[in-house]
Amino acid sequence: MLPAPTTPVTERLGAGARWWALAVLTLPVLLIAIDNTVLSFALPAISEALAPSGQQLLWIVDIYSLVLAGLLVPMGSLGDRLGRRRLLLIGATGFAIVSALAALSPDAATLIVARALMGFFGAMLMPATLSLIRNIFTDPVQRRTAIAIWAAAFSGGAALGPIVGGFLLEHFAWGSVFLMAVPVMLPLLLLGPVLIPESKDPEPGPVDLVSVLLVLATMTPLVYAIKVLTDSGLALVPVLCALISVVAGVAFVRRQLARSHPMLDVTLFTRPVFTGAVLANLLSVFSLVGFLYFVSQHLQLVSGRSPMQAGLVLVPGLVVTIIAGLLVVRLVRYVSPATVITGGLLLNALAFTLVAVTGTWGSDLLLLIAFALLGAGVGAAETLSNDLILSAVPARKAGAASAISETAYETGAVLGTAVLGSLLNAAYSRHVQLPVELSDAQRASASETLGGATAVAGELPSTLAQPLLASARAAFDSGVLLTSGIGAVLMVIAAVIAHRTLRQAT
Repeated sequence: MLPAPTTPVTERLGAGARWWALAVLTLPVLLIAIDNTVLSFALPAISEALAPSGQQLLWIVDIYSLVLAGLLVPMGSLGDRLGRRRLLLIGATGFAIVSALAALSPDAATLIVARALMGFFGAMLMPATLSLIRNIFTDPVQRRTAIAIWAAAFSGGAALGPIVGGFLLEHFAWGSVFLMAVPVMLPLLLLGPVLIPESKDPEPGPVDLVSVLLVLATMTPLVYAIKVLTDSGLALVPVLCALISVVAGVAFVRRQLARSHPMLDVTLFTRPVFTGAVLANLLSVFSLVGFLYFVSQHLQLVSGRSPMQAGLVLVPGLVVTIIAGLLVVRLVRYVSPATVITGGLLLNALAFTLVAVTGTWGSDLLLLIAFALLGAGVGAAETLSNDLILSAVPARKAGAASAISETAYETGAVLGTAVLGSLLNAAYSRHVQLPVELSDAQRASASETLGGATAVAGELPSTLAQPLLASARAAFDSGVLLTSGIGAVLMVIAAVIAHRTLRQAT
């Protein structure tokens, strides 16, 4: 059997150099995670500046994660062929350039295209980071610690997004949330070639363009179907899209099973620990992104806080997320990973239940507490689920396992916004009551999103603006209650699945 491709990497790195390499590798992870959620805080400003429709607003958020999720596995395979460090540096360069262009978008359609390109280059970044960590840290204890830091950058970055967004939007235009990619990527581009050793598969399989198309044909119609079904109800087009997704997914699996060098080793999913860890990963991110989608808008558009003030409300949750991710490395010495991950998912359920039962109108302190509970749950579940995904497979399959782990993360981000965000928008549209004096254009904007209603209210006299804002905020909170209840139920189901599938993990 061929030696694992990790050997040259570990021989060339001393103990200290490995941790410096990890520090550089966390930069793209941190940026990608921040980018997943920073946009939530920029949505009100983007709504006012570009006047997107409700569907455009969701696509601005979703298209990035959608493209990223669809291309992670193909890019992971490409990295095996070309070299993971090489692809990492190409992705970092492209991501920084396109992020700068996104900041200059004159309309919603242009921003959607720019976000799609960011997803394309982001997909080059993600598979390389985790697989390189798996190759650099061969000692199990060091690997778990390294993955804890990596996961803390992921979950902490997702929580840091609103805070960074709040600061930037307090002092700069909405485009600043994209421009921040440039200074973050510069250290990676300068230090990466020095600190990160190259790593590649010595005998990679051929590029499989058919499998690439099948992955995209599975992911894109699926998310589109979810978005349309939750927003407009049962219709022919989304049903057909869902069927296309299922057919493409089945064809992809069959093709991988039939090939001697599959793009993705789907037999990994026959291992209960691996499958359970992937689901825990996906659903943890689902809960985090779905929660941030509504809490960021509530703090600004309902509570009336500035972007910076809203971000500061979430600081405790950020701190708890990072601490929880690091503490579980010690905790699993005494408690099984299955128990810790199950407990983390139940904390997520408790956070959603707290909002669903008491309502968001009580106080912002309630949202702070709920987000701290969610942060603890996500921090614990994300760290251990990623470690279990990698440790459940041989070292030679680290690339495939990394791609699956990150695909689960990005799919969770897509579905968190698509499912909970679409349900929230649909509930808002059904319950908002608009003044009869509004023009057709104003009615269209105010009926789709709370940000649109807030922008329209700014154009009206106070006698019309106040009733519109009161109705819009009440309609928004009614949607929050619905999505929080759904989120709580999903997290309980996830906890049950994790408990049953991860019991063999050590």
